[in-house]
Amino acid sequence: MAASSESILDHIPLFAKELLAGGLAGGFAKTVVAPLERLKILFQTRRTEFRSAGLSGSVRRIAKTEGLLGFYRGNGASVARIIPYAGLHFMSYEEYRRLIMQAFPNVWKGPTLDLMAGSLSGGTAVLFTYPLDLIRTKLAYQVNYISAQKSNQFSSMTLVVFCDLQIVSPTKLNVSGMVNNEQVYRGIRDCLSKTYKEGGIRGLYRGVAPTLFGIFPYAGLKFYFYEEMKRRVPEDYKKSIMAKLTCGSVAGLLGQTFTYPLEVVRRQMQVQNLAASEEAELKGTMRSMVLIAQKQGWKTLFSGLSINYIKVGKS
Repeated sequence: MAASSESILDHIPLFAKELLAGGLAGGFAKTVVAPLERLKILFQTRRTEFRSAGLSGSVRRIAKTEGLLGFYRGNGASVARIIPYAGLHFMSYEEYRRLIMQAFPNVWKGPTLDLMAGSLSGGTAVLFTYPLDLIRTKLAYQVNYISAQKSNQFSSMTLVVFCDLQIVSPTKLNVSGMVNNEQVYRGIRDCLSKTYKEGGIRGLYRGVAPTLFGIFPYAGLKFYFYEEMKRRVPEDYKKSIMAKLTCGSVAGLLGQTFTYPLEVVRRQMQVQNLAASEEAELKGTMRSMVLIAQKQGWKTLFSGLSINYIKVGKS
C-alpha cells in the first residue's frame, strides 16, 4: 500500500504538489484566523448589533447567540477559494511574465516585471474566484439564531447551524426582540443560487471593482516596503528566514493599511442588499468611498483594521 502511494505521488507534477500543499496550508491558516476574519467583516459592514460593542463585546455576543460555530460562519467558502485562487495566481504569474518578456524584450527583468506580472496574475485569480469571496462575506454577515419569545422577552436562544452547510431557520430576531424576516442563506450553494437569481452574473461580482483597484497599489506598496526593510536588515541576518518572514509580514500589513479603505468599500457593497438601510446605493469605487466617509465618518474606512494587526501578532 505504501509503495503504491509513493508511486502515485511520484507521478504528480511538482507544481500540483506545491499547489496542494499550499492549499492545505492556506486552508488551515484561514481556519485558525477565521474568528478574527468574521469579526472584521462585521465591523467593516457596520452590522448594527456590533457597531458599538467593541472587540471583546462582539466576541461575547457571538459566543452567547451563536456558539462556537458562529465564529466560523463563512469559513467554508473562504477555504474553498484557497486552492483555485493559489493555482490561478501561481500559473498565470508565470504566463504573464513570459508574455511581457515576449512583447517587451528590452523590459528591465527585475522588480518592475515581477510587480506587473504579480498584479495581473492577482487580478486574474480574483476574477475567477470572486463569487466565493462574496459568498463568504454574505454568510459571515448573517447572525442566525432561533429564540422562543414570551411576553416580548427572550426566554432562550439556540443556534441551529452547521458551518456553512445548512442554516435551518429563515427567521432572525434583532437585539430588541423584534422578528426580522430577512432572507437567510442556507450555506454556500444556496447563497450562490439565490445571489445569481437576484442579480445574475453582475450580482456575483458586486464589489469586485475595489478589489481590482487595490491590487496594483497593494502589490507596489508591499514590494516597496519589503525592499526598504530588507535593505535595513544587518548583513549578518539578511539570509535569515525569520528576517525575511518578518519583513514580508510587516510589508504586507503596511501595504494593506494604505489600501484598506478599498476593502471596506468592497464589503459594504457585497452586503448592501442584506442591510436595512435608507442610504444611497453604493455605486462606483471612489464615489462609494466618499459617500461612506460623508455618511458614516472617515474612521469607518478603517473599521476592523486593528484585527489585522492582531492577526500578524498571532502569526
